[in-house]
Amino acid sequence: MKNKAIFLDRDGVINKLVYQKEEGIIDTPFSESQLEVAESVPDAILKLRNAGYKIIIVSNQPGIAKGYYTKETFEKIQAKMRQILEKKGAIIDNEFYCLHHPDAKNSRYRKKCSCRKPGIGMITKATKTHKIDIKNSFFVGDGMVDLQAAKKIGCPSILIGNVNSTLTKILSEKKLEPVYIAHDLKEAAEFITRR
Repeated sequence: MKNKAIFLDRDGVINKLVYQKEEGIIDTPFSESQLEVAESVPDAILKLRNAGYKIIIVSNQPGIAKGYYTKETFEKIQAKMRQILEKKGAIIDNEFYCLHHPDAKNSRYRKKCSCRKPGIGMITKATKTHKIDIKNSFFVGDGMVDLQAAKKIGCPSILIGNVNSTLTKILSEKKLEPVYIAHDLKEAAEFITRR
């Protein structure tokens, strides 16, 4: 029997994005101290798990490749995220990360790969590992690459964002319309569990 899953992007879905002043960008946390899990996320994950979904993170994380932080820092950020979630009973079943970037400063991670979203390598691996029924699962993300990957693999998608944003206009033009646009993961979880 196949399982159903919620594939989650990490930054902007689970944790808050951070303004990185030195780089002049809004991006992933560059340190353990910058990681802040959005307040409603643990309850949303619990709600989805209680509805029978596996929770799987599928996220591009090119920070090491770009020289923003080390692999050790990345692991500390991940450990802190899991600790915060697990303290509230919100368990993640698995995490898949693409650390590559085609323009990486660190040559070890400079690669055009199939795992980096919108590629579907991470989702394919997760689907095989956990025997996932992709049609009865959802991909929740905050960016175009999330919706592109979901469309390629045939998974319904939910966008975390604003219905009036420029992004939603672009998504409409590219025929990447999600099944729902939610303010946050809690609202996405409510939509999923009502279906």
